Amino acid sequence: MERKCETYDADGATIEYSIIGEGEPILVFHGGHSNCKEEFGYKTLVKNAFSIITPSRAGYGITSKEIGKSLSVACEYYAKLLTHLNLEKVHLLAISAGGPSGIYFAANYPEKVRSLTLQSAVTKGWLAPQDKEYKVAKLVFHPNTEKLTWRFLASFNRVFPRFIFKQMFSQFSNLTYREAREKINKEDIDEIRKMNNRQRSKYGFFIDLEQMNTIVSKDLQAITCPTLIMHSKHDGLIPLEHPYFAYENISNSELCLLDTWGHLIWLGTSSNETDDKFISFLTSHSIS
Repeated sequence: MERKCETYDADGATIEYSIIGEGEPILVFHGGHSNCKEEFGYKTLVKNAFSIITPSRAGYGITSKEIGKSLSVACEYYAKLLTHLNLEKVHLLAISAGGPSGIYFAANYPEKVRSLTLQSAVTKGWLAPQDKEYKVAKLVFHPNTEKLTWRFLASFNRVFPRFIFKQMFSQFSNLTYREAREKINKEDIDEIRKMNNRQRSKYGFFIDLEQMNTIVSKDLQAITCPTLIMHSKHDGLIPLEHPYFAYENISNSELCLLDTWGHLIWLGTSSNETDDKFISFLTSHSIS
């Protein structure tokens, strides 16, 4: 895939973004520890004539952390980016920790949004400060140490890819490795390796930890565009209460529970189901 990476400066802040493909535009709010170089699910979208615009969210990549003061401020800048790119209306795709950004944007900029798709997305409070996982994340992914964390993981992953895959598997799935064996593709091990090579947390994940707990039911209830909620039945990272919460509060929504092996719904033997369902939803709600 040919990816064009650019920056947009507005009011003293910088937004890094990439564009891949040509066709109806999809604005992607990537997940945690990611950036404008995200890849999961992109090949199918490009093949089906969609253009993918992926800004590095607040604090990720070289996007200014200052725009992450709140979801309101961050989404103001994402709207400015669309104006800069002369895009009047887009499909929204919000992934994992990017869920709150997608929800807030769809609720507050309805004139710019044709459809919203939530994939493995956070849709309500997640990881409270008293939680063990929150405290560990604050330590391991602190802006002063996260570079070493990812460098160590990438180096170890290159030497022991299968071992790292098995270790990370339990974070992403509520199945045991034995239970999930038939759902795993041999290519999944290399996809995890490539993911670990491109991921960085910078200030972005700290911002996510704060903003993920600011979304409430009224934000979802304000969404009026057609919405597809996609989530694995075996997601071990974001509990099923998140897709159900979105489905209960977004009036024009469809819930699609997938049989993929876990949180990364673009991997595994059932990944074609993810692609087909998403493409079908997008084409049935064409911008044109």
